[in-house]
Amino acid sequence: MIAELNNRGLGEGAGSGPLYKRLARALTGLVQEGLLKSGTALPGERDLAGALQIGRVTVRTAYRDLLASGVIESRHGSGTFVSQHVERIEQPLWRLSSFSADMRSRGREPAARILQRTISPPAPEETFLLGLGLDEPVLRLDRLRLADGQPLAIERAVVPIKFLGEDTVSEGSLYDALAARGFKPVRAQQRLTAVTLDPTSASILTVKAGAPALLIERVSRLADQRVVEYTRSHYRGDAYDFVTELRIGDDL
Repeated sequence: MIAELNNRGLGEGAGSGPLYKRLARALTGLVQEGLLKSGTALPGERDLAGALQIGRVTVRTAYRDLLASGVIESRHGSGTFVSQHVERIEQPLWRLSSFSADMRSRGREPAARILQRTISPPAPEETFLLGLGLDEPVLRLDRLRLADGQPLAIERAVVPIKFLGEDTVSEGSLYDALAARGFKPVRAQQRLTAVTLDPTSASILTVKAGAPALLIERVSRLADQRVVEYTRSHYRGDAYDFVTELRIGDDL
């Protein structure tokens, strides 16, 4: 890394502009070219200044600019690291599929981490939405969804126990579990809302509090129109692009 930085015009009289700007540009170039990977620890200010034979204030100012632009991040008590960036995923809105199936179709390995799993009576609004009686229990399953180990979304699903049973679904596909019991969802209605993440959700998704996210509320139905699932999911705004296909009507 030090040799690369020296080769990029950090010597006296090389390049143009203040030295801290040149250092910031050089470090950004190493990140963009993949020579500094996401999560790589950077040298401390004193160590980097000594290795490059420049002032510590120069390194501090360069790091400050890179922190502001999001190229690097500071972790309290750990040091300075190249920021974690995720490959953006284009998710079509016209196809109903599970997270697991969608990730596998992209060649990525899906996983889930259970945050909370409880069985309880439905809330009053859920009895209407799910078409249940107050004495018909539901499974509440909150999970962190990951692809190749990268946290992407928090899913909070509510499913009537009569469709799922009490001992099914942990880290696999909820839709696969429903289909295995003969209750495969065939259609759904989704609502998308732009939101910001609260500190708890942001911490789970390893982003900053207040980071942008997409809240997706989905109501899935069986072929006989019964509601089989109600899910609220928060998707990382830096990881997802949701797209839809529009057709021009004959009256235009």
